[in-house]
Amino acid sequence: MPGESLEMLYYLGAAWLAGSLIGLERSFHGRPAGFRTHALVCGASALLMIVSTNQWQWLDTNMPESAIRTDPTRMAQGIMTGIGFLGAGVIFKEGLNVHGLTTAASIWITSALGILFGVGFWLPALTATVATLLTLSLFRWVELRLPSEYYADHVLSYAIEKTPSEEQVRELVGRHGCVVKSMSYSLGEHGAVYRYHMVLQTKDRQNLTRLAGHLRHSSRDLLEFHLSQAGE
Repeated sequence: MPGESLEMLYYLGAAWLAGSLIGLERSFHGRPAGFRTHALVCGASALLMIVSTNQWQWLDTNMPESAIRTDPTRMAQGIMTGIGFLGAGVIFKEGLNVHGLTTAASIWITSALGILFGVGFWLPALTATVATLLTLSLFRWVELRLPSEYYADHVLSYAIEKTPSEEQVRELVGRHGCVVKSMSYSLGEHGAVYRYHMVLQTKDRQNLTRLAGHLRHSSRDLLEFHLSQAGE
């Protein structure tokens, strides 16, 4: 096998392995784009860059080398533009929650890694691969232990004739260590159901669990409630 062909195989193999490692971390945490997606994205990016940087091998052999103009940066730009659409496909919003941002970012950097491997930039490619894996794994552990504030989307539904006052609702939420940051109101079921829509803030995630437990057992007038923590 010619040396240049063997070198291309090294580039493709390294890109496939890097994408697979990142994808394994995503699959382990149950993300929509996992092992196979990241492996394919990284391998495809590397393959396209190899094609771009070796045009002289697949163009007309009778064409003089001076007539060949290669611009791999245009291929890299096209790859990153296309990956933007793929990354956008894994992001969706539900209430206050925005899901898939980290997965979209991992797809984006996986594509960039494929470009680096495809042009043979081993040191930055390997360094970025290790940094990505550390960011996805170690930073998750750090993030969970950092002091922070938590937000939740909260809805309470009552029969119209048994609806408590706003002050009573705020007092109930406050007893469980939560603060109402915003509140809106709505009528449903042809005016038979009154709903409080709130955004809650708390410094302890367990306060939301305790609030949900209280609502589940203590109020007969409550028809239904929804409590969803904001986050990815």
